[in-house]
Amino acid sequence: MSSTFPTLSTLRLQLRQIIPADQENIFQGLSHPDVIRYYGISFDSFDDTKEQMDWFATLEKEKTGLWWAVCQASDGAFVGAGGFNDWNHEHQKAEIGFWLLPEYWGKGYMSEAMPAITQHGFDIMGIHRIEGFVEPNNGACKKALKKMGYTLEGTMRDCERKNDRLISIDVYSKLASD
Repeated sequence: MSSTFPTLSTLRLQLRQIIPADQENIFQGLSHPDVIRYYGISFDSFDDTKEQMDWFATLEKEKTGLWWAVCQASDGAFVGAGGFNDWNHEHQKAEIGFWLLPEYWGKGYMSEAMPAITQHGFDIMGIHRIEGFVEPNNGACKKALKKMGYTLEGTMRDCERKNDRLISIDVYSKLASD
């Protein structure tokens, strides 16, 4: 665990570095049908989830992103994960992502953690533009992004393949100057 990893705190949450002990929670989330319905990846086994753990570490090591374990401040319970990937230093932009374990849905955790992550991106990482790519049917995510001041820029039609079919993606953004 890196001593320089930025820990973020909100009223109810602590966002900390993802560690190997989180693999079971990552597997629970990224194998759960309700979580992965609109998520880009999924894993069928605990061992396969090691690929995601390596991805988190690589983002940090190569400075192409930063993801946090989102935990309850009161007891340290793992709630989900969120952060940045595809961080382009030259263009000062990154993609934001987030997911929660289903038992924590509807409790305002996303609305609490995402502004802290967004602000860290703007203030500390020097990001100017944060992008969110959302499947059009993911109403909860779209509603949350709008609530946090992200702007719908448009829809990329039939731009990705998922489950053997082409899907469209809505593009949201927030600028440091917004």
